[in-house]
Amino acid sequence: MLLPWIWGCASPDTPPELDLPLPEATRGFLQPDSGRLTVLHPSVAYRYLWSPRGPWAVHLIQAAVDDRCELGFDVLRAAPREEGRPGRETVSGMVHRSEAGVLAAVNADFFTAEGRALGTEIVGGNVMSRAARPTFSWSPGAEPWMGVARVEGEAVHVGRPVPMAGGDGATEAVGGFPDLIDAGRRVGDLEVGARPTFAAARHPRSAVGYDADRGVVWLVVVDGRQAPHSTGMSLPELAELFESLGVDEALNLDGGGSTALVVGQEPVNRPSDPTGERAVVNALALVRDPARCGVGSR
Repeated sequence: MLLPWIWGCASPDTPPELDLPLPEATRGFLQPDSGRLTVLHPSVAYRYLWSPRGPWAVHLIQAAVDDRCELGFDVLRAAPREEGRPGRETVSGMVHRSEAGVLAAVNADFFTAEGRALGTEIVGGNVMSRAARPTFSWSPGAEPWMGVARVEGEAVHVGRPVPMAGGDGATEAVGGFPDLIDAGRRVGDLEVGARPTFAAARHPRSAVGYDADRGVVWLVVVDGRQAPHSTGMSLPELAELFESLGVDEALNLDGGGSTALVVGQEPVNRPSDPTGERAVVNALALVRDPARCGVGSR
């Protein structure tokens, strides 16, 4: 059951008790004056916060994945075009086709004009593409991993080796760029010097982060290019948001007009394209699947 609450000028009713408080540092950074909370699962919360500082419209999925064995991640792929060529599809479309119990899904990797993911993509243990680029990886019974994927011998290493032939049946991985936070520290200048229009300018953003101490994964979406609703964030601002969340690792995903967040079956953010949600090549989905309990070990 969804349990929403909203605060603004009037005092809200007491929200449901959660073991997922929003860090005070995040409130201090965003200084939101309105927002809402929806409980998606006993260990998963969706928060929308609007801050006049940007202005920023910020969407946060907070998932205590280490507490519940039925929680995990799937990489959703766009339906192929005719003749097996890679396709593009909205995140909503991929969620609606998925048979998994999707709680939330966000657009994931950057892609070429031909519709191919730029980074490593592993679905159900099957290596669909590989590249030495920053990657988010998950497997039942293991902590989420973020780092640069590498190929050694006949395996792709994404925190664990995944055979390129045959697959391991469980690992999911998807790429992004650049790393924002590594081992609790901001990564260099976040491409500001090399790619100022991409990194230093404000754009819609999608990203994922992991707090190892609390076992919490954050999916973050910031709307942009829509003043006065939301102007978006620069990569340093996005990194500061993750720092306020207390993560150890964070990875920027494709943004701009690709930025999209689906909660349940419904889009919840405002895409910046005039035509609405953009067709992309893949999505990172937070799923509930009780069959995963007892699979793997930490």
